[in-house]
Amino acid sequence: MSDAHPEGDHPSDDVTEATESNTDVGVGSSDDGGGSRRGDGKSGGDGKSGGDHGGRDTSHGLWSGAPPSRIEDYAVVADLQTAALISRDGSMDWMCLPRFDSSASFAALLGGPDAGRWRIAPLTGGVCSRREYRDDTMVLETTWETDEGTARVIDFMPIRQTEPDLVRIVEGVSGRVRMGVELVARFDYGRVVPWVRHSGERWVAVAGPDSLWLDTPLRVRGENMRSMAEFTVAAGERVPFVLTWVPSYQDEPPRYDPDKALAETESFWTDWIGRCTYDGHYSEAVRRSLLVLKALTFAPSGGIAAAATTSLPEQIGGPRNWDYRYCWLRDAAFTLQALTGGGYTAEAKAWRDWLLRAVAGDPKDLQIMYSLTGRRRLPEFELTWLDGYEGSTPVRVGNEAAGQFQLDVYGELLDGLHSAREAGLANDSDAWTLQTLLTDYLEKVWHEPDSSLWEVRGPRQHFVHSKVMAWVGLDRMIRTAERAGLKAPLGKWRAARDALHAEVCERGYDSERGTFTQYYGSKGLDAALLLIPRVGFLPPDDPRVRGTIDAVQRELCQDGFVLRYRTDADPAGEHGTVDGLPGEEGAFLACSFWLADALALTGRRDEARELFERLLDLRNDVGLLSEEWDPKARRQLGNTPQAFSHVGLVNTALTLERDTEHGLTRTATSTGTG
Repeated sequence: MSDAHPEGDHPSDDVTEATESNTDVGVGSSDDGGGSRRGDGKSGGDGKSGGDHGGRDTSHGLWSGAPPSRIEDYAVVADLQTAALISRDGSMDWMCLPRFDSSASFAALLGGPDAGRWRIAPLTGGVCSRREYRDDTMVLETTWETDEGTARVIDFMPIRQTEPDLVRIVEGVSGRVRMGVELVARFDYGRVVPWVRHSGERWVAVAGPDSLWLDTPLRVRGENMRSMAEFTVAAGERVPFVLTWVPSYQDEPPRYDPDKALAETESFWTDWIGRCTYDGHYSEAVRRSLLVLKALTFAPSGGIAAAATTSLPEQIGGPRNWDYRYCWLRDAAFTLQALTGGGYTAEAKAWRDWLLRAVAGDPKDLQIMYSLTGRRRLPEFELTWLDGYEGSTPVRVGNEAAGQFQLDVYGELLDGLHSAREAGLANDSDAWTLQTLLTDYLEKVWHEPDSSLWEVRGPRQHFVHSKVMAWVGLDRMIRTAERAGLKAPLGKWRAARDALHAEVCERGYDSERGTFTQYYGSKGLDAALLLIPRVGFLPPDDPRVRGTIDAVQRELCQDGFVLRYRTDADPAGEHGTVDGLPGEEGAFLACSFWLADALALTGRRDEARELFERLLDLRNDVGLLSEEWDPKARRQLGNTPQAFSHVGLVNTALTLERDTEHGLTRTATSTGTG
């Protein structure tokens, strides 16, 4: 690699300065008429770049001083194994390669431009005039209308064949627009500056196990640890860029025909969403949310990442920053309901199969989360060299909550598998044996305190929601065994179910306030209590259910949206919070959807619909939701796009389409009334 140099330090004879482009800068189709991959080693286009920097000061990049983008400014493109986040200013600020949970090769989202980004935009800078996904696909179109004319950037990731690729095509719509490209590759979450060279007509960045190959008819130059180019795009012109990751020890990757890849990618997403069976009042929102769930799927295993990012804060400037690029068992039942409700039984089966593989083993070793492949060890550490999103530190990789004991996951897992069975997904004897072992263990440990579904890092407590979900697990297994005539210790399970129900109603309910509480003896509330009627622990018309809904609205709502809990309701520990962490957080969007569900199930359908439509208004311009909403600053918070938020959207839309008495609630049977 004698011709390699640190990025931005290419020797002068290895850099072609930009010159005015010919009109034909497009890429032709491959000669063999096959797929979008090209193995002929020839680059499309004329290899010329357009424009020069004309004396512009580019010492700090083409767009110095640009402010960080808000979380809601990001759109996502994905290839069913990883994803890229692209802002309204045309900057791709986050991409982990080759998987969702790999280290980031572009981490500007958490460390600023020097941590890695790829921006394509008019040289005048600024955010786009408009953007949208092309119909019901994950192909993003971003348009700038400038004094010089109009230009569009088309961004997408071809569905993975072998290597991950990000394709960006610049289109001239009208006039002649001066555009810029700035590529800052930084492997290992912004820490490793690669060596950059040109190999024939391709730009190559290499460091350690990673390499990136860029195909474009432009010739990029190196300057101040960046690779950049300026060019002019006129009406009717198309300038493609294809960025491909491969392990550094492998051969040069084959090339893509960008236009053919675009057609194939658009066709994939169009065909996939065409299978959607939901055609209700909220079709646009439901379809987009289902597309997001598909985009967050790791296709080789069927696992669904909770989000595409790590460490986007729940409070700007605070420490509540977590890695969400894993699979949570708590999402199991809700995700299966959303997928089957939308008509996607194949995806639901893949998710169910992932669950069965991940949890196989000793029931006492059940974790709350696993990697995309089902790996158990998710050690947590901090990336101290990153400043964090808007100064929110620490930036974390891994998640030590994986080692917590959370009683509710047994119920959520068993309820999820029950939902799969109810949806007609085939079950086998091995799966039933595993579920029986899990239920036998649950029957032994339901008395224990836990860390709750919210993964509190304070003391363990007897969280009411955890006990309710333990009841759910026992209830679903009893009902399945009874209906299917399967072998099970029903007497023991029924006794445990009845005892659990009675204990929760006695110790988890505050009769003076008329509400269930966060944990036994707590003064606080928990938004997860809204799920009590949905899971069938008590019927919707029970006064304790209605009282709890009223209490949540009274004590946990900000501007009508729901907090998970009040951190200071039961002061404890160093920080005086129930979860052992300082600070506060925004309204949790999934919990707000749960409130809409609870209102609908209790007959308050107008209120439910009003809340649901307010939640729809919180989506960004391309229909995406993060984890939380800050009602004061009126901005999205937390990791994005968040699967749990989009699952909540789909399920609430389904709830609102149904008659209340035939909703999702499951009436408690064979239990005490408390």
